[in-house]
Amino acid sequence: MAQMSPFQLFGLKPAFTIDLERLEAAYQAGMMKVHPDRFAGRPAAERRVAEQWSTRINESYQLLKSPVKRAAWLCEAAGHPLEAETNTSMPMDFLMTQIAWREALEAAQGDKEALEAVRREALDLREEVLKSITQAIDVDGAWQQAVDLTRKLMFIDRFLEEAVSE
Repeated sequence: MAQMSPFQLFGLKPAFTIDLERLEAAYQAGMMKVHPDRFAGRPAAERRVAEQWSTRINESYQLLKSPVKRAAWLCEAAGHPLEAETNTSMPMDFLMTQIAWREALEAAQGDKEALEAVRREALDLREEVLKSITQAIDVDGAWQQAVDLTRKLMFIDRFLEEAVSE
């Protein structure tokens, strides 16, 4: 039997746009059924199966909860892998944006307002990219565009993580 997709596991339609409350409720319901504590007095084989399901539910939940992971999974499932480790090409304008953000972040050391301005700019672009990914995946089926946008989102999210730690 073929392995269930993360979407099937939670009873969701494969799409970039998902109902996060429904995902959360399905996650909680799934964990209630297979939580290892419920199988503590059961035979070892049953405990192992419960642990495996618990792991599968947790991994699927983390994947679907993350826009980057969810988009990457959908692209991969459609036959368009991100190849993020080997394909690092980005449009020149986005490369220039990255450089400007890094310079602004460096210049803003100790200046909370300047740091917040850089973060806000990145968050605003992140929202635009999320909307574009939604359009590319859920409406147009434009997989190469979705791949490129997802890779862009990966960078933005990494940059925001670094900007928060500054």
